Amino acid sequence: MLWYVINVLIILVFVALFLITRQMNKRWSKINDYLGMVTNTVNSVRYGNLSTKIDKIEHSTYQNVTDSINRMVETLNDREKMIVEYQAELIRQNKLLESVINSLSDGILIVNEQGNILRATPKIIKWFGVKGNDILGKNVYDYAEIADGNTIEKLSDTDVYIKNTPTNNFIINSVRLSLDDKKRYVLLIKDVTTQREIETLKEDFVATLTHDLKVPIVAEANILNFLIDGKFGEINEKQRFALLNMKSSNEELIDLVQIVLETYKVKETGIPLLKENIKLNEFLTDIVDEVQPIATNSGLVINFTPSEKNLTVSADVMQLKRVVKNLISNAISHSNTKKDIDIKTSEIPDFITISVIDYGQGIPQDEQKLIFNKYYSAAKKFRKIGTGLGLYLSQQIAKSHGGEITVESEENVRTEFCIKLPN
Repeated sequence: MLWYVINVLIILVFVALFLITRQMNKRWSKINDYLGMVTNTVNSVRYGNLSTKIDKIEHSTYQNVTDSINRMVETLNDREKMIVEYQAELIRQNKLLESVINSLSDGILIVNEQGNILRATPKIIKWFGVKGNDILGKNVYDYAEIADGNTIEKLSDTDVYIKNTPTNNFIINSVRLSLDDKKRYVLLIKDVTTQREIETLKEDFVATLTHDLKVPIVAEANILNFLIDGKFGEINEKQRFALLNMKSSNEELIDLVQIVLETYKVKETGIPLLKENIKLNEFLTDIVDEVQPIATNSGLVINFTPSEKNLTVSADVMQLKRVVKNLISNAISHSNTKKDIDIKTSEIPDFITISVIDYGQGIPQDEQKLIFNKYYSAAKKFRKIGTGLGLYLSQQIAKSHGGEITVESEENVRTEFCIKLPN
């Protein structure tokens, strides 16, 4: 009997183990199936299929994981759509920018520090005489010669000769790109052929016109002097006053014509200099005595106190006198107060300076960089005669001496023009 009971118990144990094992196998089978679905979904997402999802499973533990994975896939899908839209917009903007750049009349190059071409617009490809992408990797110096041997980073309105183009009136500018640690430059090449032809025609026309005008104006000046001196008979005070006003206007016209002619000569032949040692005390005193009557008519006084150290400078007397008189004349014209005009000399490292200071209307900050440009004139704002060439010519004279003219101005307070000449 005991043996029988033992056998039954053993059988029951085996049956129980069998049932437990069978149940566990079913459970592991479900887990394996679920893991298989998760793996397939992850692989689909990995290869770009963001529309796949895990089917719902009636089990709380599995369902939480399933919902999390499905939400993640939906989020990735939404973000991919946003990225696609952004990419499409970037492509559209890039095409628009490229179309605008390619339509420019100027040529644009992107080069590295060695001058190797990384990108070029169709205008450059045409000027350089190459086909499409054949230009990439080539050196810009294979196609162009830059005047004065300037390096790429120093190009600013520099003349450039393009070997393949018969008409060579080009200028080049460079701008460094700050993209990474490697140096990249944008080169802008501009065809200025038409501009220079027009400029030449204008210069020749003005030079011819002023040359022809000078003769009758000088003749008129001589006649006025004869009349004032009474060589054609006595004149009364009213007539003398009228003739003196006419003479003053005539002298202004002669000065304007002379400035135009001198500017034309500067372009054609440069400024010839006959240098000599000039003692500034005597030199400036003579100029002040000459122009003081003009200042007096405007109610102004020109102050110049000779310095204890009578500075000496090597310069062309006539040209330097022209510069100083022009600056004083400008100071008189633009001084809208009755404050004196000051002239001072000084010595700084490597230079002797002559400053002309007025306390009138001043020059706006945005105009100070323009006043030395050819034909720029502020006189028209104040209904005064002016060609815009006086300061341009004065600056050219100073540069021909190895110096320059600088300006510092505060509106309605003070303006100082400083002539710097090597000592």
